[in-house]
Amino acid sequence: MTDEVVLAAENVTKHFAASRGRRFGLGKRPPVRAVEDVSLNLTAGRITAMVGESGCGKSTVARMLARIYPPTKGRILLRGKEVTDSRAYRRNVQMVFQDPFASLNPFHKVHYHLARPLKLHGHARTKAEVDEQVAALLERVSLTPVEQFMHKLPHELSGGQRQRVAIARALAAQPVALIADEPVSMLDVSIRLGVLRLLEKLAREENLALLYITHDIASARYFADDILVMYAGQLIEQGPSQRVTDDPAHPYTKLLLSAAPDPDQVDDEEDTTDHGEPPSLISPPSGCRFHPRCPVALPTCSTTAPLFTALADDHHTACHLYDPATVAG
Repeated sequence: MTDEVVLAAENVTKHFAASRGRRFGLGKRPPVRAVEDVSLNLTAGRITAMVGESGCGKSTVARMLARIYPPTKGRILLRGKEVTDSRAYRRNVQMVFQDPFASLNPFHKVHYHLARPLKLHGHARTKAEVDEQVAALLERVSLTPVEQFMHKLPHELSGGQRQRVAIARALAAQPVALIADEPVSMLDVSIRLGVLRLLEKLAREENLALLYITHDIASARYFADDILVMYAGQLIEQGPSQRVTDDPAHPYTKLLLSAAPDPDQVDDEEDTTDHGEPPSLISPPSGCRFHPRCPVALPTCSTTAPLFTALADDHHTACHLYDPATVAG
């Protein structure tokens, strides 16, 4: 394992145009501010989890990192450089999607799904090379005996097996970074742990930089090295996973943890407070976007956006409660 940052986002922003109002003669509508000014680093051999509620922008960040969406602002860097060659970029950065059935062509067999990226990226040329590497990929994701799976169609596989095929397809490009967008949320609970352990093994043994997108902060605690917490399109806390979950700084992170079942943290009283709903990303609140739901909001929270403040051990948060200027005032 090295400390090499293989994939980075620098102040990336993504706005989506909302054109429906213009179509019906209602004038131009403001954009959906899906992601605002997010920066992150993915390190070789290290697992980073991005957590948050549905609609917080975490999947949009994943798709910008995979170059499915171009950023409205900001830069995506591969090993410190912006890459203009899309094929070269996708050879190095691969994505595993949430729904393994939708991401696999139902009319093609497993062999085709794995052989195509091998040929496309020049990793295998002859039929013998293709067959050998397809078999090796199936072994890497524990689909054995390989002859039993190689010529099956997606509908002949279980959900967990389909997701393992999707992971093998991503590995066929020989990437340096892997983005897994809620890879176990559509799988049976009984097989989720096996897929997560497979991803962890690949990251450690093959020195992959892995971004794990999830709404489940409990799984992030046990699976990831670092946690990034997203809220309403913004990054609001980041740090080593154990520190973020054992000593959360931002009130929203505390809210997420209070809603997550954790056998290691049994509270005498359950928090049943209604904390409201996430805000609209077309017209988000001024100041801190969490302040309408925050139980400890300060007057400045509604007018001034907080800056990222360093706490300890690479632990940072964007909250006025930790801003030296606010505390001093």
